[in-house]
Amino acid sequence: MDTHGRFLRSYTQMSQVYRSLTAMTKRGWVTYSAEVRPGAQDAKIFSVTAEGATVFLDSLTGPYEPPTRFEDPEFGARVAFTGFMSVAQLLTLIDTELRARQRQVARFRFRDRHIDYQPTIPFDAALSDAVSERMHQFGAMAIDDMDKLITLRTWLMSGELSGTGPAADRKPDLAQPAPSTPAPTHPEEQLR
Repeated sequence: MDTHGRFLRSYTQMSQVYRSLTAMTKRGWVTYSAEVRPGAQDAKIFSVTAEGATVFLDSLTGPYEPPTRFEDPEFGARVAFTGFMSVAQLLTLIDTELRARQRQVARFRFRDRHIDYQPTIPFDAALSDAVSERMHQFGAMAIDDMDKLITLRTWLMSGELSGTGPAADRKPDLAQPAPSTPAPTHPEEQLR
């Protein structure tokens, strides 16, 4: 937990994990057996039930509503469990994310970011504006880096990346055109 899931979400206390496992046990999503450890507390070995697997797969492959912040972990967490999806389901997820970010760029990239400061205590508006502009540029560069998802999508569509398990038999809907990230159109915008 401390290493594998570190980049999926913020640090989680083990007490949170055990509370979640207890709740999942009560719902019938997992069961556990005790593993006796001499001189130490017995370990609980958890296993997912058929109902738990259904709940997991439904949440993984069900409708995805991209968060307003593209840095939020929902998309990455779903992609981390790609092995439980078909190529078609993964493509749907990627397309949903790409379209959401393209709409976000189109709507907000060139918005008026001016803030009319009226502080009652000492405040360096020039410094604040300069840092805010740099942070905007960093964010724009990061969201523009979503082109990597288009590359991933291309690899999936071409078969360069494919699975060998039962989900590999499910073919993607090739009728859907690949989204492309539009280049910034504002002449004064120089992010790279």
